[in-house]
Formats: sequence, C-alpha cells, structure tokens
Amino acid sequence: MVQFTFEATVIHWRGPSPFFFAPLPMNHAEEIRRLSKLVSYGWGVIPVDAKISGVSFYTSLFPKDETYLLPLKDAVRKKTGITAGDTIAVEMTLRQPRR
Repeated sequence: MVQFTFEATVIHWRGPSPFFFAPLPMNHAEEIRRLSKLVSYGWGVIPVDAKISGVSFYTSLFPKDETYLLPLKDAVRKKTGITAGDTIAVEMTLRQPRR
C-alpha cells in the first residue's frame, strides 16, 4: 500500500472522549482523499499502520477540517513520552481494512 512520512505537532482534543492526535499535512491529506474510496471502511475512516519513535501500531485516520487526524493510542504515548505540543516524526502506511 501507499506509505507516508511526515512531521506533525500533537494536539489534544478535549471532547467528550479526550484523545491525542497528529494532524496530517495538507499535501498528504489530498493524496489520501484521492485514495480513500479504495481503503475506507466507511464514514471516511481509513486504516493505517503507523510507527512513531520505534513504536508500531494499527489505527485509523479520521477526516477533520480538510485533513485527517492520526489518533495516538495511550499505550503508544506512554512508551514514547509524547504529549500535546510535541513535534513527532511519523511513518505511516495505508492498508486494507481488517475484516
């Protein structure tokens, strides 16, 4: 599948279910939007394999405000010490949804 490498500044969403995300750069979001019909399993959600600071994990991108948000699982953040405001390097691969 298609691979991406980028840097992002971690944001904290304080909604009803607080979470940390890495917003994708707009140029990657445009390419992912073009591929979304091939890999989305509904509602624009796109499964990915990601790697941050040597920690690999499986998650799904969420569309938000013309880009996508990469959710950062608590287990990943604890292993890497990542928090809101940190700039992180991300390796990410789009994948077919798990069934």
